[in-house]
Amino acid sequence: MGVHSPLISPHADSHTKQMATSISHDGNNWGLQAGVVNGNIGSITIGQTEASDRACLRDLRTTDPRDDKERIKEVNGGLLENCYRWILENEAFKQWHYGQENRLLWIRGDPGKGKTMLQCGIIEELARLHGSGAMITFFFCQATDNRINTAKSVLRGLIYLLIEQKPCLITYVRNRYDKAGKDLFEDVNAWSALTSILASILEDPSLQGAYVMIDALDECEHGLEHLLKFVSETSAANSQVKWLVSSRNHANIIEHLASATHVAPIQLELNENSVSEAVKEFIRQQMNSLTTRKGYNAETHEKIKRYLLDHSQDTFLWVALVCRRLTLTSRRHALKALETFPAGLDTLYQRMFSHVQQSEDAELCTLLLRTLLTVYRPVTLLELGSLLEGRSEDYDDICSLPEIIAACGSFLVLRENTIAFVHQSAKDFLLQSTSAQIFPRGLVDEHYEVFSQSLKVLHKTLRRDIYDIKSPGISAFDIITPSPDPLAPAKYACILWVDHLDMCMGSAEETHCWLARGSLDVFLQEKYIHWLEALSILRNVSHGIKAMKKLEQLCQVSSTECKW
Repeated sequence: MGVHSPLISPHADSHTKQMATSISHDGNNWGLQAGVVNGNIGSITIGQTEASDRACLRDLRTTDPRDDKERIKEVNGGLLENCYRWILENEAFKQWHYGQENRLLWIRGDPGKGKTMLQCGIIEELARLHGSGAMITFFFCQATDNRINTAKSVLRGLIYLLIEQKPCLITYVRNRYDKAGKDLFEDVNAWSALTSILASILEDPSLQGAYVMIDALDECEHGLEHLLKFVSETSAANSQVKWLVSSRNHANIIEHLASATHVAPIQLELNENSVSEAVKEFIRQQMNSLTTRKGYNAETHEKIKRYLLDHSQDTFLWVALVCRRLTLTSRRHALKALETFPAGLDTLYQRMFSHVQQSEDAELCTLLLRTLLTVYRPVTLLELGSLLEGRSEDYDDICSLPEIIAACGSFLVLRENTIAFVHQSAKDFLLQSTSAQIFPRGLVDEHYEVFSQSLKVLHKTLRRDIYDIKSPGISAFDIITPSPDPLAPAKYACILWVDHLDMCMGSAEETHCWLARGSLDVFLQEKYIHWLEALSILRNVSHGIKAMKKLEQLCQVSSTECKW
């Protein structure tokens, strides 16, 4: 695809050829390479480098943090300016923003205090203050999603967003990527490679005055210690970049960041007046919306508003959960319903769970919550339906799922056909306080059920040329997904079934059970090639390779433990 200049003759002597070099332009000519001989442009290649850059960026990407930010804003009802602007006048924030001494701003507080929405507001304010030239990279950790809950995924997201804003920075990645490919971001040395790449990028002179922001450090499930060390050391060593992180008040995070140099901490509990005023504004906005939607009269409006002010304990999430339940409550019963909303987040969660247990769909809701507490990422309605099929007589089909989700007491949120926990604190509560009720046979047993159900859905779904492509050599990136997508119900199972098998290997009896039935053996004999094809379509062959390596190790262990 390149455009070549005949300035270098194919018959040129070896000395001339040896003097030919290749250079790349990092400015507006990104994607252009030129061969140079004795100072003269010898050949120009346009397109090949650009295609390689796109491939590199695709392999680097785990998520687009900009999409995550918009999703978070939408789930939380939009970004309310009057609920975050207080922090712009905070002394620690101003010292961080305008000064040079404190290069790391750390916002910490208890669950539901609005840390994530503060981050969203700060990102937008910085973009507004600094205009289109602002270099701001950010990442939102989410413990319930295995794509965005690791230290490596944080760095990949930060690097990805920097390159999206300034494409020439991809040269820092390509230097290594051209040799290693996608393994650069995923193998055992990925952390070392990613920290080196990001550190080099942040030292680029063009990033003077850049901002790096990470939300919810406490939701980084894997590699948090390494991430905290990297943030502390890099923020101290690099004076041209400013960092902003947020977290809960966890002891290990406090231990790392409290002793970091050049850090400006903002503890939300010590800014009670500012947070309280922000929550009052949030209540006012929520009540205006509720009154318009439900048609409350002035007396009902004021009584509900007063109840929220008296019981919120300055917690945004508590207010949001109560208002969400009120949207599902008739206007006539609104005041009576207030009695069922106790103060305090954990107390409210306990009341919500008690309501679930007393409902007509208690058994099905418990099964649904058990499944969602076990899976590694938010799942779609089709994926969840495939994991529930045949597991309960009360479950009929996917059409009933939205109603069952609504019966789960506001623990869950359904957005764009994807189900997730309304907040990490909701998942934490269920795992810590209701585990005996939700997992009567233990979490390991549920991993086994998800593994077993995954094999069933794969057996049912996978077949040769499932997309009817009829062109074996086509690139996965050129495949057009049919509608309806025959792989849609099986996507989760296709990628993560081995991970659930790994988690249920703790019991030799369970292991003996699935080996004795031969379900795994039958699957590999009948569906292995079809599974690889599906992974290719889903652009996840690398995960399949890791899964097979893990499966080989598991079978070796099981054969020793179970005398197979």
